[in-house]
Amino acid sequence: MFTGLVETTGLLRRRRGAGAGAVVRVSIESAIGREPGPNGRVEPLVLGESVCVHGACLTVDRIVDRGFEVDMSTETVKRTTLGDLRAGARVHLERATPAGGRLGGHVVLGHVDGIGRVTERTASGEAIRLGVEAPGELARFLAEKGSICVDGVSLTVNGVRDHGRVCAVELMLIPHTLGRTTLCDLAPGARVNLEVDVLARYVARQLAVGARASYEPAASNDGRGEVDEGDGRNDARLLDKLRSGGFA
Repeated sequence: MFTGLVETTGLLRRRRGAGAGAVVRVSIESAIGREPGPNGRVEPLVLGESVCVHGACLTVDRIVDRGFEVDMSTETVKRTTLGDLRAGARVHLERATPAGGRLGGHVVLGHVDGIGRVTERTASGEAIRLGVEAPGELARFLAEKGSICVDGVSLTVNGVRDHGRVCAVELMLIPHTLGRTTLCDLAPGARVNLEVDVLARYVARQLAVGARASYEPAASNDGRGEVDEGDGRNDARLLDKLRSGGFA
């Protein structure tokens, strides 16, 4: 598990592997594991540990001089922007959150849900207002003042508008984020990795299951074959309460 608080950036030094079905090995130059982390201690990388690389959870397969190497499967290459990156690109890096550590952002799994496209970038004082077009199937997981992970960075959704096959998401990049991440380089047309809040995903699942239960009450076990609608009514009340709280 991650929090979406980028520890540092790394430099993609080289990539090997091409063609259908090929595993792409990426070498990343970074001080992560060699310099003090957020807790002030040096904690060396170990083989097999998870690192969030630009929003995707990848496994450290080899530790090399001044960095580490990871493998990207065809699924990772196809469903994220990592397949587009070339040598010299900077990537966000975050190590897994330790048990008992501060959860400063939100729960991030490193499982990219879709690729978004930057549509707008405007100055707002010292901050930057960013517009991102997200796939329409993610709209039900996005809510104003909720959380979204963009290229591994935890951000607050300032606004969301549905447009059928796509939805428009408005984000604000504060000076701290602009100074510590590559989001400062984003321009209209850029593609970004998106991960929705896992809590929103479970709420949506609960709503879907609850809706079915309210219309399909189970038969009682009293031997008379009668239908007990109590659970269905309870589920309907739960759904109404969630909807009134802003969950769609």
